[in-house]
Amino acid sequence: MSVNLDQSNPVISVFAPVSIGNVSVGFDNLGLAVSPIDGQLLGDIVQISASSDQQNHLSCKGSYQSILPENNQENIIWHCLMEFNQQYQKVGGVVQPVQLTLIKDIPICSGMGSSACSVVAGLMALNEFYAMPFDENQLLAMMGKIEGQISGGVHYDNVAPCYLGGLQLMIGLEDSISQSIPIFDECYWVISYPDIKVSTRMAREILPKEYPLKDVIDSARLLAGFIDASHRQDKEQAFKLLKDIIAEPYRTSLLNNFQQTKDQLMASDCLSVGISGSGPTVFAVCDNLESAEKAKQIFSSNYSQTEKSFTHICKADTQGARIVLL
Repeated sequence: MSVNLDQSNPVISVFAPVSIGNVSVGFDNLGLAVSPIDGQLLGDIVQISASSDQQNHLSCKGSYQSILPENNQENIIWHCLMEFNQQYQKVGGVVQPVQLTLIKDIPICSGMGSSACSVVAGLMALNEFYAMPFDENQLLAMMGKIEGQISGGVHYDNVAPCYLGGLQLMIGLEDSISQSIPIFDECYWVISYPDIKVSTRMAREILPKEYPLKDVIDSARLLAGFIDASHRQDKEQAFKLLKDIIAEPYRTSLLNNFQQTKDQLMASDCLSVGISGSGPTVFAVCDNLESAEKAKQIFSSNYSQTEKSFTHICKADTQGARIVLL
């Protein structure tokens, strides 16, 4: 295989959007890509071009470049490059040195799939550069592997929606890792980041090693009912069932004012409120813009702790990762 790089546009830029992991009812099995309604690109961008010499290069930009490893070989994008090159050579591909740039605009350990954004954008950029030698499922498997190295276990609830867009249910079959689930187009997803650090590992360690049988049964019932309601577009049933009985009861202690904020949001007509991924980002679902604006005000009042805190009114991002012009 040889490189098919369009010399009239030698730099390829790939944007990967943030995502809500778990979506309350689907621990490690459900994820939703979201984008602000104001058109902002909330996520990471990776740019790739042929290297000008015989070496691979990686540079970093963006609002959060200062928190990235100083040693490029410890950067997740470098891991993506090494994994992609290894897999590409296995199928007979000939690799060449590249220049990679990560534009890091999402804080790490944010609960919005920060590492997934980088992994998805990085691997998709490499796949585009080499004229797409891997299909969606093959690339998604690579994404899960790299993401697992960061979080301590392979799970796709951030990388799948980030890459494919929309609401994704993890199937886990070798030839079908995830499946798209119908969304409620009229709903707004308000996400709020309070600028505190909650690592995925820490958030997992706080969970019980074993659960009562009743909790396991109830969790399966809630997820199955939500998926059923989504396919039937029964909004009332869907959001009655959007409850997290697996992680939220234990992770609430990691987030200041979460229960108070949740109570306020539910009293202001939000359909559901939950923790995004492992936190600290939290989200609220609203079925009209007026309710979403109220939710944003409540979040801003309770969670705007620093100048780096933010709240966005979003819609489901049905595109997922895509090439952008910068």
